[in-house]
Amino acid sequence: MLAPGATIGILGGGQLGRMLAMAAARLGYRCHIFAPEDDSVAAEVSAEFTNAVWHDRDALARFAKACDVVTYEFENVPVDPLSVIPADKLAPGTRPLEVAQDRVNEKRFVEGLGGRPAPYIAIDHDSELAAGVDRIGTPGILKTRRDGYDGKGQWVITSAADAQGIRIPQSGCVFEGRVSFECEFSVILVRGSDGEVRFWDSTLNTHEGGILSHSELPAPDIVGEQVGQARELARKLAEALGYVGVMTCEFFATGEGPVFNEMAPRVHNSGHWTIEGAVTSQFENHIRAIAGLPLGDTSSVAARVVMDNLIGAEALEVARHLSEPSAHLHLYGKAEARDGRKMGHITRVG
Repeated sequence: MLAPGATIGILGGGQLGRMLAMAAARLGYRCHIFAPEDDSVAAEVSAEFTNAVWHDRDALARFAKACDVVTYEFENVPVDPLSVIPADKLAPGTRPLEVAQDRVNEKRFVEGLGGRPAPYIAIDHDSELAAGVDRIGTPGILKTRRDGYDGKGQWVITSAADAQGIRIPQSGCVFEGRVSFECEFSVILVRGSDGEVRFWDSTLNTHEGGILSHSELPAPDIVGEQVGQARELARKLAEALGYVGVMTCEFFATGEGPVFNEMAPRVHNSGHWTIEGAVTSQFENHIRAIAGLPLGDTSSVAARVVMDNLIGAEALEVARHLSEPSAHLHLYGKAEARDGRKMGHITRVG
């Protein structure tokens, strides 16, 4: 159990790291950020900052030595350099990264635990694409196996003609058949070092352009009917990975039951509502878990909670956002309000 005043290292310097550091500070911990970007919004609210590239093993080793425990705020941290961090100091470890960083491996892992992803086929070379599209059928989505997020690294394939001219990257792709679904929802859990698992209520999620735009409670009835099965799969995933901390699984609610979409071995955008909308937020419970503290209550504090992402320049309209007295505004401190960039979010409770 980490004593107050201990240092928590966070790999990654974005808004998730920022909110983790703020939660850690409330529990009396210091945070040390490691990130390759020199304009880290997480570092702004942390005690220390190591600005170095991921493959600088010497810098990583010094960073790890200065921390009592290390965690990560996103799933694309390169795994190999993390070998310089003692395994018992890194939570939730490298195995969740190895699974989540490769979409094909992730789907196979889920299938091995009894889960059901969308129909898919691995595409490793240009010459395999046409046959893969023909086998799975259209419409579908071609995704890079690695590094894609928020709709990046994806191509919508509505017919075989759409696949012509696409070059498969060296790391490969996966072609997924389109799933007929009623809605999308998240299962967010926290697992303690003692194996205890707690779940937050599942939100209905709405995406625009591949980016989460809106999460709300209560979710439609079909989510309530399928969330038990989805939670059981998420629990199996966490246990199989020996997971400690917050983990998120995204699902499609379909007429045949929940279909697994993807996992995120970290706190998640669809859980931002928990800061004001739950007794204990996903950020605080992640810190509690990796620090060896008792987990907090994940119950919602109101029957209705809504979270809206602020994308691009709309985030700068502060007066308009705050004209609604019940709005809880969170801005991430990013300087450049580019199109498609998550600049903040608003939560409304009750």
